[in-house]
Amino acid sequence: MSVLKPYRFYRRESIERRALEILRQMQTTPNFSPEWPFEASLVADFLDLGVVWDCIPPDEQGAIAARILPTERLIEINEEIQEKPKGFIESTIAHEIGHWVLHINHDQLESGALKSSDNRFDEPFVCRGATEESHKASIEWQAQYFASCLLMPRHVLEEKRQGRDLTQWRHLYKIKDELGVSISNLTNRLQELGWISIPKGERTIYPGKAA
Repeated sequence: MSVLKPYRFYRRESIERRALEILRQMQTTPNFSPEWPFEASLVADFLDLGVVWDCIPPDEQGAIAARILPTERLIEINEEIQEKPKGFIESTIAHEIGHWVLHINHDQLESGALKSSDNRFDEPFVCRGATEESHKASIEWQAQYFASCLLMPRHVLEEKRQGRDLTQWRHLYKIKDELGVSISNLTNRLQELGWISIPKGERTIYPGKAA
């Protein structure tokens, strides 16, 4: 019995559906209708998750950007990133929500089978960022892709691209401001959708295969 799910592979379409379903449920719930620029903490509120800033000291494996305390339904964000751009912070919160949705064993939490006196279940779900371990790297990618779909759903991007040239940086910067995300998150999302292509090490933007 564990509060964390065993590793499993998720297709992109499956992750996107999970994010969109949450947005749809919020759309039909008073006071939770999503608006852009997006506040990821609103999703946390909708899912009955607390979000707090705290000092999270590094451990033997290095710095910890954020973590989830599953039995407390709490997301802790390292206060050291408070000075980061707002888009980075929104992405971090959305990333942790991705872990909550995809990787936490909610059946065990909701069954009441977990005893708070058992330290195995109080152990936080730690987010460190990049990793070379295949399963951990996949889990982090899954959470980040979920965050991208949540913050930048396809239908909203379709609206924002109208009358704009996605191969022009000035247009992308306007879109990122309207969405409340970072420019790197936006360009990564657009490349995943195949709308643009930016060769590694270059600044020139080209139309993508799906453009």
